[in-house]
Amino acid sequence: MDQHGDCTSSFNSAMSLSDQGVSSIPQCYILPPSQRPGTYDHVSISTTLPIIDLSNLREQSLRSQTINEIRIACKEFGVFQVINHGIDESTMKDALQVATEFFNLPNDEKMRLFSDDVHKPVRYGTSLNQAKDEVFCWRDFIKHYSHPIADWIHMWPSNPSTYREKMGKYAVAAQVLQNKLMEIIFESLGLNQSYLHEEINGGSQVVAVNCYPTCPEPGLTLGIHPHSDYGSITLLLQTRSGLEIEDKNKNWIPVPFVDGALVVQLGDQMEVLSNGQYKSVIHRAIVNEDEKRFSIVSLHSLAMDKKIGPALELVDDQHPMSYKEFSFREFLEFLCCNDVSKGRFLDTLKL
Repeated sequence: MDQHGDCTSSFNSAMSLSDQGVSSIPQCYILPPSQRPGTYDHVSISTTLPIIDLSNLREQSLRSQTINEIRIACKEFGVFQVINHGIDESTMKDALQVATEFFNLPNDEKMRLFSDDVHKPVRYGTSLNQAKDEVFCWRDFIKHYSHPIADWIHMWPSNPSTYREKMGKYAVAAQVLQNKLMEIIFESLGLNQSYLHEEINGGSQVVAVNCYPTCPEPGLTLGIHPHSDYGSITLLLQTRSGLEIEDKNKNWIPVPFVDGALVVQLGDQMEVLSNGQYKSVIHRAIVNEDEKRFSIVSLHSLAMDKKIGPALELVDDQHPMSYKEFSFREFLEFLCCNDVSKGRFLDTLKL
């Protein structure tokens, strides 16, 4: 049997294994003991991740304090949650509902969209990179390019019949929020709010809709392996807790579920652009024996071939340039050829 155990003979998604009621997981999903989700020490549990009320930005007296909270969150953690963010509750609920309906479709229907080509603008799959991963992730996903939406929506799933309408409405709202957040993050770095304005408007948005099915042996596997996102920022909407981030001391901290909030994660482009002042967050997803978890992840980056390097305003004698330029396409090339659990793309950019 090869390294993928009993997974290569016929493709079995994590969801179909869960639906079959397997009592143990196939070998190809089992992580080496050192990489399995462990038990927590009390230090990591007591860390409180910032929850930022974006409505405070409208109050002049609270604005600078809120920007400072964002600055500290970006430096310390690379992640924060936002409330009063402007996306309607009904838009979020509808998107999660239609995501659930999609994953409940018969396997044959979803498999029509299956691809292990990471360049495909719409693809259904499992794990991270089916062709390269030595250990698979216990998750199924559908990913689609989403901005500008008119260019891509006709390729999205047509079943369920309301998928394009409901997921499309959420994707557009996430794009609007991303523009606003980028302005605030730039301001927190001391850059002009309109820094890279055109490039961000013309940037890329990939929506990844994830299902983490129930798992009979959650201590042996992960829903997604530790990684950082390639882009500028990622917005995450989730149905329950399961996301964990790595702090500066290499402890894993659970990100609490806050109803109606969105998690904002910084990606590699933001670490490079800030010349290392802000960190892209390493994160993973754990799985659960009793409840499946859904998340909708909106990944934002500059356009496919747009090179991003440190902002020149943030480079001086005390802070020399610390990273090479890179583009989204170069990240995809890296993803094609590497098992990302073995090394970060970002490490290839450090000077």
